[in-house]
Formats: sequence, structure tokens, C-alpha cells
Amino acid sequence: MSMITLAHGEGGEQSHRLIQDIFVPYFSHGEEAKYDGAILPAADLLRIGRGELVVTTDSFVVKPLFFPGGNIGKLAIAGTVNDLAVSGAVPLYVTAAFILEEGFLISQLEEIVSTMASEARKAGVRIVAGDTKVVQKGKTDGVFITTTGVGIRRESALQLSASKIEEGDAVIVTGTVGDHGTAILMERERFEIDHNAVSDCACLNHMLLDALDCFSGIRLMRDATRGGLATVLVEWAEDFGLTIELVEEKVPVSDAVKGIAQLLGYDPLYLPNEGKAVLLVENAEAEKVLAKLQSHEAGKGAAIIGTVKQKGGRQLLFKTPLGIHRRLHRLNGVQLPRIC
Repeated sequence: MSMITLAHGEGGEQSHRLIQDIFVPYFSHGEEAKYDGAILPAADLLRIGRGELVVTTDSFVVKPLFFPGGNIGKLAIAGTVNDLAVSGAVPLYVTAAFILEEGFLISQLEEIVSTMASEARKAGVRIVAGDTKVVQKGKTDGVFITTTGVGIRRESALQLSASKIEEGDAVIVTGTVGDHGTAILMERERFEIDHNAVSDCACLNHMLLDALDCFSGIRLMRDATRGGLATVLVEWAEDFGLTIELVEEKVPVSDAVKGIAQLLGYDPLYLPNEGKAVLLVENAEAEKVLAKLQSHEAGKGAAIIGTVKQKGGRQLLFKTPLGIHRRLHRLNGVQLPRIC
């Protein structure tokens, strides 16, 4: 049984073999694998939009490493790609640094790397550089991954601006909320509960950029990860001086998430997502944007869930089926650590 040893982090023969046998084949490295930095063709940086670079960095420490709907490798690519996409950028390149634990199975590492490569191909990005370090057994949980993503901002991304927000603008979510957090919770804790919770982990760039290119009324986009849907909307309300109304019966929640949340005392509005985005859209274009999102597999469950009630107030109001409003606040304290 092949395992990671401290020698794999020493830069010698074992390091060379790990890179050549695992990373190079899956990440399709060519000449760049022979140097300390990837040399990126200028043509790639000029062929899209206005040529503005968008850069994002993220770290992934999810526990467990493998979960229904994905693994840490899929999560690393999707999380990085989505941060670029909601900024209106076409994702082009990703770098990935791996912190490996002594004793970690090389077969599991290969599965993670293989998944990363597959997800990157789907998203249309190249993994062009990386690093590998090994720490003693017990100093980490198998593997941590840190990524940097680089993209080029689309011309259509110029419309993304809080200054254009108007009363009546619609809030759209691209599908059911709380799926990732629920899947991680159930896999980690191993509750003896029958369930079919699956993470929504997915790259959203093709769907979001398609909508952005087709409609000029998209004001803002965010991926609703840690803190969930409610926290994103509270931040928008506070940051941009808005009163946003969220309608309870319009928020899509799967039966699996709803049942588990009720049983364990969680609120789906605050459960993390890894394949859902929230959009603020001009009211006149809201239905058309919704239809465009629903035409993509990643957005088939998209829904209009609220509106900007007024400019001012800095609050998120939650309207119940009885017509009662209560104010929602951002997530406070620890709910589900290490979900990404």
C-alpha cells in the first residue's frame, strides 16, 4: 500500500516521482512543469473582454475529504472558478498547493487530483503551477489545498455595480439552498438517519457568464458559500444601504435538507452552498434572466426569492407565509466548521 512519506516533501527522487506520476499526467503539464513558474501566453490575456485581470485565492480544509457529490479536489476547482465567475471574469488559470500528511494514501491523492483535472476541463481552466509539502502524521487531516485563480473580466462585467441598484430589483438564487452544508454534516457525523443529501459542489462559470452576456440588468452576483444565503443578502443590505425582502415560501429547499435541518435544528438559510449563486437583477429583466439560468443544468432549480424594497434601512427582512416580517442577521458564531 503506497503512502505519502516525509521523503515526498524533500525535493529529491520521491518528490520527483510523485510529481511525474500524479500531478503531471492529470494536469497535462508540458514545458511549464520543468520551471519554477508557468509562462502564460499574452494572447490568452488579451483575447477576452477588456483585458482586466481578476485574481482570487482560497484554501480548502474540508472534513471529510470525500463526501456525497464530490471531494476536496472538486471543491478546490469549483470554489476558485466561482469566485472568478461572480466577478464577471472568464476563469483561465489555477495554481494549486498541496499540504500532505505523512501516511496519506497515494491512491486517494490520485483520486483527488484526477477529480480536480476533470472539473478544470469542464470549467475550461488550466492548472498551470503548484507546490507540494509534506508534514508529519497528525499535523493535518490528510491533505489541505490552497489555490489561486486568474481570469479576464468580460466587457459585460462593467454592468456589475451597486450604484445601479433600484427599488424593485429582484433577488434570484440559482437553486436549492443548504445542500453542501447538509451533505458535509451527515457524512462527518454519521448520524443514523436515512437521507439522500448530496453536495451541490459545481462550477457555475458557464451559466453565470452566459446570463451576464445576454442581459444588461444584472447588478450583482455572489456565490453563497460560508454563512449561506442569508449572510450574503445581509452583507448586500448593509454594504449598499438597502432593505431587502426575502420571501420564505419562494426560497427553494430540497426535502432532504428541509427534513435534516428540522430534525437537527439548523436553518437552511445559513447552511453553506458550493454550487449556488445569488443575483440581484433589474425587475424588468428578472424573468428573462431566470429562464436563462434555468436553461443550464446548474440552474434548473433557480427561483426569484425576493426584492429590494427600498434604498436605505440596511436590513434583510424575512416574510413568512402569514405575512409577518422578521429581521435576519449575518451568521454569528460557529455553525459548521470546515465545510470547504
